[in-house]
Amino acid sequence: MKKRQRQNQRHSQHNWREQLARMLSPRTFLQRHAQVAVESLGRLYRSRVSSLMTAAVIAIALAMPAGLYLLLDNVGRLSGSWDGQASVSVFLKKSVPAASAESLAKRAREWPEVSSVEVVTPEQALAEFSERSGFADVLETLDENPLPGLLVVMPASDYSNPAAASTLRDRFSRLPETELAQLDLQWVQRLAAILEIARRGILIISCLLALAVLLMIGNTIRLEIQNRREEILVTKLIGATNGFVRRPFLYCGIWYGVLGAVIAWILVETGFLLLSEPVARLAGLYQSDFQLETLPLQLLWVLVTSGMCLGLLGSWLAVGRHLDAIEPS
Repeated sequence: MKKRQRQNQRHSQHNWREQLARMLSPRTFLQRHAQVAVESLGRLYRSRVSSLMTAAVIAIALAMPAGLYLLLDNVGRLSGSWDGQASVSVFLKKSVPAASAESLAKRAREWPEVSSVEVVTPEQALAEFSERSGFADVLETLDENPLPGLLVVMPASDYSNPAAASTLRDRFSRLPETELAQLDLQWVQRLAAILEIARRGILIISCLLALAVLLMIGNTIRLEIQNRREEILVTKLIGATNGFVRRPFLYCGIWYGVLGAVIAWILVETGFLLLSEPVARLAGLYQSDFQLETLPLQLLWVLVTSGMCLGLLGSWLAVGRHLDAIEPS
């Protein structure tokens, strides 16, 4: 009899150890989390109208910084194509003949930092100035052409930044044929400063909207906890831990973030697709093939990951604050 009791005790201990090992195994852990994730998604689907409304509000908050960032990226890409158009104007001395100007241009075209060189003769410069200024009658009274020859130098793409272009200007300034070498990068620097201010502004807006998403998800989870208060009490009465009770709400917040990010991606893509045709038409009027780029795959993953993290953090804060207050008396 005692021998059988000892065998039963050993058998029960063995079963208990197997159950504990099964509960602590990674496979069981993942299965439980997958089950809770699917159940949470099903709960959202059963109240799909209110869930969709909440996800849509989150999507608008996520779409605004994503759309602004994508718009700024397109502007930066467009300005990058303009940077190469910053030219160095090399004014030659009056004593430099046209043949010497052509020879200087030919030598300069062989420099690695030079993309192209255009020679503007004094006659061409006077004709262009006369056409644009409107003083053609006055200029015709001059005894001689006061304008010198000019070289319009386009830096190569690798030398179009302000520092490299300034070095190229200094190189032309040291030539004996040069009277003055001028580089106007002020508009490029202003544009770069404006883009930097825009980036900082988008970062501030993103932080504020992220805080709004946290508060929104936290308030939604708080209402969900209050609606399921009786269920939580019963679950705790039968021995459920706070971690077990907390898990569905955390996955609910994650699903809200993911759904909001997907809807935000759809909104941004739709908006840029609607803008792409008029932008392409406007670029064509300026003989440009510029086209708007839509949301790249990397930014899509960033958007979805950000939505997941915000959903998890917002739900964690809400559950941690309100779940401890629900205890069976």
